[in-house]
Amino acid sequence: MAQPHTPTPADLQKGVTEAQPSGERGRTALAVGVVEKIAGMAAREVSGIHALGSGFSRTFGAMRDRVPGSKSSVGRGIKAEVGEKQTAIDIALVVEYGVVIPRLAAEVRANIIEAVERMTGLEVVEVNIAVNDVHLPDEPDEMEEEAPSSSDRRPRVQ
Repeated sequence: MAQPHTPTPADLQKGVTEAQPSGERGRTALAVGVVEKIAGMAAREVSGIHALGSGFSRTFGAMRDRVPGSKSSVGRGIKAEVGEKQTAIDIALVVEYGVVIPRLAAEVRANIIEAVERMTGLEVVEVNIAVNDVHLPDEPDEMEEEAPSSSDRRPRVQ
């Protein structure tokens, strides 16, 4: 009978961790991006979050999202470390003005832990939350652009 595979340093650099629940035959590989996406979706379910990520990552992500063929990153603003049986998650976010930040952080943390543990089987050992900004009601989004006037528009195709 083969011994369970222990990830090598090369495996961890590739961002893939293998989890094998007892009693199963074979391995399941979890990429770090999987945990980050699950955590991102779980965080976005909580009311009171304006955006995920720092100002720089949101600006860079907005530019990347405008490139034809690129896909928006659900895991933006989230960094995960994934081991064989455990994971740790760091998340940066911008909150809406008026929310009680400690209550919001507790709800985000609980939602992320529940979703990641349920979907991956990994134990979430910590979720660190960095609140980088407060979005005021009268502030425009950084990702919004003013619509160009009809005189400024060039035909996109000819």
